[in-house]
Amino acid sequence: MRAVVQRVERAEVRVHEAGGVRVGGSVGRGLAVLLGVEERDTDADAAWMASKIAGLRVFEDGAGRMNLGLAEVGGSVLLVPNFTVAGSAAKGRRPDFMNAMKPPEAERLFERVRDGLREIGTPVETGVFGGDMRVELVNDGPVTLVIESPRS
Repeated sequence: MRAVVQRVERAEVRVHEAGGVRVGGSVGRGLAVLLGVEERDTDADAAWMASKIAGLRVFEDGAGRMNLGLAEVGGSVLLVPNFTVAGSAAKGRRPDFMNAMKPPEAERLFERVRDGLREIGTPVETGVFGGDMRVELVNDGPVTLVIESPRS
């Protein structure tokens, strides 16, 4: 499982549907997370990722050091499913997505990360799995991390 995590002042995902555009999720201060689920991912990876995201200490304390987590700053997570995060551009010029897990299992694991964050007490808004989305955010810092679940 791979996540691109950005510290944000605010973030929003708009979903384009046949009837128009609607806001799928919106957060203020917190983290915008683009989550890619890979073929070999399991429930254990989803639980690990939720815990990792919730526990990241990427917010500045009074001394200006990245020492605070979401809970300490009252932050939220905008969690957006993004199969392209599981892609690879290592060979050639066209990325391949062979490692991206196919739905509906990928959707189940995405929801497991969402639910895991909520169980920890982290407020979460989400995009729509498989939806045509536009993500708008104000990156704070900028602070951007790529996190991959450990492989046994």
